[in-house]
Amino acid sequence: MTDSTGKMNGVARAAELLGERVYAMVLDLGAIFTLFLQVVSLVVRPPSEIRNIVKQMEEVGVRSMPVVLVTATFTGMVLALQSYSGFQRFGATSFVGSVVALSITRELGPVFAGLMVSGRVGASMAA
Repeated sequence: MTDSTGKMNGVARAAELLGERVYAMVLDLGAIFTLFLQVVSLVVRPPSEIRNIVKQMEEVGVRSMPVVLVTATFTGMVLALQSYSGFQRFGATSFVGSVVALSITRELGPVFAGLMVSGRVGASMAA
């Protein structure tokens, strides 16, 4: 499949590229399967200190709720005020509630929750 100068023609080159991509895909699938097996082996292994894990889950999750709720409340109030003034220009003030609810739930809520939890937990661990 080479010509007299030693170069590959188009069909041979396309077959080689396809083979390289299939080989890379098989390697990636093998790596994913290996990772999957490692995860499964770690999941079925019993945790060494279940009491400590539950304690940390309570400290990080449950005790961070007041900070997250206060942050979400004030962020929602500011967003509602800003949305109202913008929507008032177009006579669409009835949409403020749904826009604030969707934007807090979809976009700002997870970001602020992550920031507040990481800040609160990081500060308590540093103290």
